[in-house]
Amino acid sequence: MTHEGPLTPDSLAALRERFGQQSRKAQAYYAVMHAVTGILGSDEAASNWMEAPLAAFDGNTPAALVGDGRENDLLEHIRSMKPGKP
Repeated sequence: MTHEGPLTPDSLAALRERFGQQSRKAQAYYAVMHAVTGILGSDEAASNWMEAPLAAFDGNTPAALVGDGRENDLLEHIRSMKPGKP
């Protein structure tokens, strides 16, 4: 992405807001991944789980749910899971 000329205050504010949103999503994704890794036992299993549709969430994937801001719903779901069982 290229930009000619100086950055305006509005453009800079928009960039900061976008960065903040992306940072919050990354932190939420990490929190869910960390919690499910503890249940499933490996990063690979947790990563696969993040991309698998969940019946409890109408077939949405955990990754999509995090993107929609539903990480707390996922964390509650993870707490109800049995170790080693997706």
